[in-house]
Amino acid sequence: MSEQLRGTIGKFALLSMTFAAVFNVRNIVNNNIELGLSSAPIFLLATVVYFIPFVFIIAEFVSANKNSESGMYDWLKQPLGTKMAYLGSFLYWFVNLFWFISLLPNVIAYASYAMLGYEFAFSPIVTSIISIVLFAAATHISTKGASWLGKIAEFVAYGVFALFGIYVVGALLALGGDHVPVEPISLEAMTPTVNWATLGIMCWIFQAAGGAETAAAYLNDVKGGQKSFIKVIIGAGVAIGAMYAVGSLLVNVFVAREDLSYSGGMVEIFTGMAQYFELSEAMVGRFVGVVLFIAMFGSMMMWTAAPVKIHFSEIPKGVYGKKTTELNEHGVPVRAAWWQFAFVFFMLVVNGFGSESVQDMMNTAINLTAGTAMLPPIFIMVAYFVFRWKYDDTPREFQMGSRKFGMTVVSVLITIFVVSMTASAFPAGTDLVDAFFVNVFMTAVFSGIAYWWISRFEKKQLLKGKAAEQKESAIQS
Repeated sequence: MSEQLRGTIGKFALLSMTFAAVFNVRNIVNNNIELGLSSAPIFLLATVVYFIPFVFIIAEFVSANKNSESGMYDWLKQPLGTKMAYLGSFLYWFVNLFWFISLLPNVIAYASYAMLGYEFAFSPIVTSIISIVLFAAATHISTKGASWLGKIAEFVAYGVFALFGIYVVGALLALGGDHVPVEPISLEAMTPTVNWATLGIMCWIFQAAGGAETAAAYLNDVKGGQKSFIKVIIGAGVAIGAMYAVGSLLVNVFVAREDLSYSGGMVEIFTGMAQYFELSEAMVGRFVGVVLFIAMFGSMMMWTAAPVKIHFSEIPKGVYGKKTTELNEHGVPVRAAWWQFAFVFFMLVVNGFGSESVQDMMNTAINLTAGTAMLPPIFIMVAYFVFRWKYDDTPREFQMGSRKFGMTVVSVLITIFVVSMTASAFPAGTDLVDAFFVNVFMTAVFSGIAYWWISRFEKKQLLKGKAAEQKESAIQS
């Protein structure tokens, strides 16, 4: 690989890529629909209790694995062994396949807002066809490496910052004047109801605040190396958490929670603000549609690239075909990226012909990613616990406090995640057998196949090694 092509992105590009991968204004509306204003303190809690400590964990693993190409496999290998490292990176890639199915219809919805000023209801089949074209474009761009993605992410970050800033300033100006928020911002409204449903929704809060590990896939592309990476990733973690909390607090200033929809919620809160300030609702709606289409498409490109790079670039040679894991000059496994496209293509076709509506199509994908999306972070957390327990003498320039402190913090995180993941996998009011089949059994089956695959590979390597030793012994004798 040409070293001249590495170290090509600066701190702001890395910051932008982290924001593009992690911060999604859509999450503010979606969680407001589920939890109301109580999503604001929960986002703040998730930032303090989960996101910032998790960013510290990522930073420490980065510091301890300076020569890692993409992160996750190397992080897990030392504390958990090669089989668990392979399984963790496989699940990280696998769960994202279903996430694409739920994201792509939203990208199309915002494109229709941008062009038409309203959401055009395509049929599931047409939605699948357009999604395939968009995902093919995202796959092609994602193989161009960090330099391309960094430029796109910077553009996305500017747009999202501007959009977020405009809304916050507009909401504060209205509150500073004579406007009474549609839903009062009170301590009572912000107090969450702790029940099984809320614990399940916490999974989506954690997902909204997660994704910092994707940026680690481009560690070797950052100017200044790991020191710059650690500073930027920690700063991004704090800023993103604060933005989520502030946005969640102000989301119902102009529009009531029950009047928001999952697909067009962000447009709806802006048109509500436009109505208050007597601006053209159609023009504002189109502006928001353009920005969010670009932002979500940019985010999708990050998530198209990072899981493939994380899983395929560091696993042992021979697990898959040589061409599948071969990296191009940008450090991207191109053929693996197109294999990913093929899997998503197949699922989009099945969903398109098997769903009665786009919402039905999205619900299927969302159900498949509910609790399973929490598995890769749990792998990282368990690996970190073992790392601090058994390998705390590993040289590194950054660590999250003392050994005891680090193990205590990650133990709390693991407990919270397991409870939340269980509540998400078995939501209140659903058939337990169906929930088990979709959220547990299917993941267990694919995990079992992956574990069998890596075990089979390692057994073959062991037999080859013994055969080579016997041959060498026979030659010497």
